[in-house]
Amino acid sequence: MRLFSKYTWRFNAQKKEIFLTFDDGPTPEVTQFVLAELQKYKAKATFFCIGKNIQNHPDIFKNIITNGHAIGNHTQNHLKGWKNKTATYVENVLECEKTIEQFKKPEYSKLKTQNLKLFRPPYGKIKKAQAKELIKRGYKIIMWSVLSADFDTTISNEKCLENALKNTKSGNIIVFHDSVKAAERMQYALPKVLKHFSDKGFVFKSI
Repeated sequence: MRLFSKYTWRFNAQKKEIFLTFDDGPTPEVTQFVLAELQKYKAKATFFCIGKNIQNHPDIFKNIITNGHAIGNHTQNHLKGWKNKTATYVENVLECEKTIEQFKKPEYSKLKTQNLKLFRPPYGKIKKAQAKELIKRGYKIIMWSVLSADFDTTISNEKCLENALKNTKSGNIIVFHDSVKAAERMQYALPKVLKHFSDKGFVFKSI
């Protein structure tokens, strides 16, 4: 089985659609900023949440849901797949799944239920055995086609924006982070990305 080809890197969009994703939240103030910007453009996104951050900030997590965005699993403790045994890694993903299920109620009962189990490996690092086990458990592994690199403290705000604008086409999955570390670059780039592509007739959709 060619696992690499089983990961989702982009979508074959027939329309002008872009898929924004945000990793590492929910984070006080930062996630709220993202939600407010998305709201301005009626944009939907997918948030790959860390379980412990959901537990620490349940109200922000529920805001993501009630704003109609999709939720993905980013492990309970932001584990790097390459540095952890498969059993440990999968257990951590399942712990995050329990956290998501625990805190998304009763908000989801009022909305259309999300059927897909989405997973993104922290750092994009995952062993074949780990991926195989998660796929067997019904997870869809979502990677990306455009990396804003907002997490990189050595790049400028302008470079982060350029990374997103220059490389994005229909069907692309863009990665931003709603984390403290990425906040400055993300908060500079995201509003400009939303405006630029909205002006060109693109729609931002959740996965």
